[in-house]
Amino acid sequence: MRYFLVLIPLLAFGRVSPATTAQDVFARMDKAAPAFTGLEAQLKKTSYTKVLDDTSLESGAVRMRRDKPKSLQVLIDFVAPDARTVAFAGKKAEIYYPKMKVVHEYDLGKHRELVDQFLLVGFGVTGRDLESAYTVKLAGEETVSGEKTSHLELTPKSAAVRDKVARVDLWIGEAGHPVQQKFTEPSGNYTLFTYTGMKLNPALSDDKLKLKLPKGVKRERPQK
Repeated sequence: MRYFLVLIPLLAFGRVSPATTAQDVFARMDKAAPAFTGLEAQLKKTSYTKVLDDTSLESGAVRMRRDKPKSLQVLIDFVAPDARTVAFAGKKAEIYYPKMKVVHEYDLGKHRELVDQFLLVGFGVTGRDLESAYTVKLAGEETVSGEKTSHLELTPKSAAVRDKVARVDLWIGEAGHPVQQKFTEPSGNYTLFTYTGMKLNPALSDDKLKLKLPKGVKRERPQK
């Protein structure tokens, strides 16, 4: 009798889809990874500082191009509340502050691969790639910006990485790429990136990935 009581809702409302597993999410990522060469999207950045219990929001747009596995170029234009443009290419990072007419240059050096790893985490990577670097847990299904996603919780296996980032959360959409990423530091501070209007694998020229600077801009190297 109990068995038939369980079956009644299924017969009345149709078949229930089986629960998504981490392997299902990996299969979507495995299918999407080989074709990934870059993206364009609107970006919302949420930054939380635990000691102050303070949350700040920024918005803008991002362009990313990866010609080869270790050849990554990124340009992020933040437009609100304070305009600035961030560019990554090779071992160099640049931040342009238009109000001050200054560009800060940084040599990423040995940290370049770590920066690339977090810029790309979830983009153009397979399930095996994730499992090699992280302990992966499927947290469930969630809707982000109107899109159905699978929420993965990643704990870095490397102690050196955990010193910087205690956990990475990814919300993987139906296309096999992140709709949202969250990086949580050991302190409890976190940064959340949400992507909307994403265009995958656009044709991006070098010009679209470089800073556009007016005359008279001063260059500074804060590291020195």
